[in-house]
Amino acid sequence: MTPRPDPADPPRIAPLPPSDWPPEMNEALAALRPARPRHPFPSRAPGRPKGLNALGTLAHHPELTLAFNTFNGHILFGTTLSPRQRELIVLRVAAVRHSTYEWAQHVRLADDAGISSEEVGRIAEGPGASGWSSIDRALVSAVDQLLADARVADDTWAVLAAALEVEQLMDVIFTVGAYDALAMVFRSFGVQLDDDLQ
Repeated sequence: MTPRPDPADPPRIAPLPPSDWPPEMNEALAALRPARPRHPFPSRAPGRPKGLNALGTLAHHPELTLAFNTFNGHILFGTTLSPRQRELIVLRVAAVRHSTYEWAQHVRLADDAGISSEEVGRIAEGPGASGWSSIDRALVSAVDQLLADARVADDTWAVLAAALEVEQLMDVIFTVGAYDALAMVFRSFGVQLDDDLQ
């Protein structure tokens, strides 16, 4: 993956430090945790990335952040996809969109989901890389097709539909949409890598 923008570029919207976050950010952050999660929440162990530059940027607009986090909380923790499937999709979006911040955050989450460093390299290479299972290739292909044409091609859809339930198919599309939106946010606002992501 080619990082863009250059991490040395100044942010267009400077992140607020947590001490300056408006009180409404508490509700916005809580929205990331759906009432009925299907997947565990990430560890809060020391040394784990906190995403403060992303959250500090979003803290400028807590009402919008609340709405988006309600959606993204489902994508992260309520999805009918497995964590591995979700992270294949998110990392491919980050690679295609050259979203350095999204890529760095989700390489960590991919490790939690059991995705090897070799597979991470394959995700960056794309669906043409050797070594994919048919379902993983179809997931990566679906990302590329959605980002290029807003439609999953018929042959890719046939593979996905043979392996996934209807709710999972819907979650594939919405996961691509959510992380495409975040790639736009990170790149357009110039969100910089946090020190714990370097």
